[in-house]
Amino acid sequence: MTVERALRLIAGFFILVSLALGHWVNPYWYFFTAFVGLNLFQSALTNWCPMMTILRKCGMNR
Repeated sequence: MTVERALRLIAGFFILVSLALGHWVNPYWYFFTAFVGLNLFQSALTNWCPMMTILRKCGMNR
């Protein structure tokens, strides 16, 4: 699995989990959903994301 595919997988997971937490636990979890979305937007513009750096340091293929 490449870094880009893993990043999309992790972001999708975080969004779905935070939406569920916002619905069933506390609406403040929607802020985490917004954070992930903004980070994806920033990543598309700059081609850099903190999670990509973490995945590369863990040895994930490019």
